[in-house]
Amino acid sequence: MLSRLEAPQSEALQRVAARGRLGVRLAHGRSRVATLGQEGAANIRMPKTVSGPLEAVLINTAGGLTGGDRLAWEIDVGEAAAATVTTQASEKVYRASSGVAEVECRLTVGSAARLAWLPQETIVFDRSAFSRRLEVNLAKDAEALIVEATVFGRLSMGERTKTALFRDRWRIRQSGKLIHAENFAIGPNVGATLARSAGMGGCHAMATVLLVCRDAGDRLGEVRVILGDAGAASAWTVGGSGKLLARLVAEDSYSLRRTLVPLIELLNGRAGLPKVWSL
Repeated sequence: MLSRLEAPQSEALQRVAARGRLGVRLAHGRSRVATLGQEGAANIRMPKTVSGPLEAVLINTAGGLTGGDRLAWEIDVGEAAAATVTTQASEKVYRASSGVAEVECRLTVGSAARLAWLPQETIVFDRSAFSRRLEVNLAKDAEALIVEATVFGRLSMGERTKTALFRDRWRIRQSGKLIHAENFAIGPNVGATLARSAGMGGCHAMATVLLVCRDAGDRLGEVRVILGDAGAASAWTVGGSGKLLARLVAEDSYSLRRTLVPLIELLNGRAGLPKVWSL
């Protein structure tokens, strides 16, 4: 099975080849859509807001991903603008007969601008194969809140992920300098790895939260109170800015959200939680 998962996917079997692009600019005191591009199954919708950052909802109309699918998102927030970007629902990565589902996210945040990247959970199904790349480029005084949550199987429906491949690569740069890099990989024996005390101690849901802003470290105490025993957090000074990193794990997606939601509400300021998260 592993050789089939890792083998290149033939062109004839590719199901999704999609790209969505959004540019946000400040105009007349409001953050507004400047550019919008949608190809294939990638759709972007903007719920009506009366104040605060522009809110964008990313939609994969294919309803999920499987081996050989390709999905790319590009978000560009211009000088002094603000945007919150989320997804309509959890992204589901289904069983792959061959090939790997790939998602590429490129985020650019201009001077004095702010981006909250808050997609809902990625659900990894049994015998799936998934690879994600996140590239973020920040101006010197830009701010960003980056959240990615992953759930291995749907325990409420009796579905557990035993065998799969999952790869996640982050590269965050500010003023062209690398300030955060990480590579996470698990598989093929996902179930066994999750069960280990050195893995996730039997938990099946996890999230990484990264805040980059000048006063990020000032919020470390409040973040640790919210996390409790569900995770850990640290903060650093990076160049002329700050970085706060939190990781949390939970038994399932419901338990993960009980901690993740108040954490996002704290770190996203008055913008709070995207509307679709509360539906």
